[in-house]
Amino acid sequence: MPAPAPVLGSPAAAETVHVRRATASDLDGLVALEQATFALDRMSARQWRRHLESLTAEVFVATRARRAVGAAVVFRRRGSDIARLYSIAVAAGERGGGIGRKLLDAVERSARRHGCRRLRLEVRRDNLAAQHLYERAGYHAFGTYAAYYEDGADAQRYEKRLAAT
Repeated sequence: MPAPAPVLGSPAAAETVHVRRATASDLDGLVALEQATFALDRMSARQWRRHLESLTAEVFVATRARRAVGAAVVFRRRGSDIARLYSIAVAAGERGGGIGRKLLDAVERSARRHGCRRLRLEVRRDNLAAQHLYERAGYHAFGTYAAYYEDGADAQRYEKRLAAT
């Protein structure tokens, strides 16, 4: 089924969003996105740098007109078939336009490429929009972590079984 045509005058009509593996040159944009997106539990520039350099992490960035409008970080452990979506963020003015799904698709492809059969994640229990995204993408809730976030909010855990490539 073809994607719907962008509405004239919308940001999508002016510039397409591209998702790719992030590089060190994306660091400033990733940090700015993190600061604008999250009030708590933010990653520092040092953490972003470590993830970009890690052999067991992969960072993806979604860009529009060379500006970071979304990002995702996935972790893998050697010897495990489970990958973990550590973080996903979409700029406030870009939400609801499919960027989160594009990032999620990139993370899933990466996990499969590295031999992972399952992808897990945590999301705030009060973040219903993100939970709907995950559920529409085939994720199933399987547990919670109490007081998981910096402000004491609980996390809902999700998992998806990944089809072999």
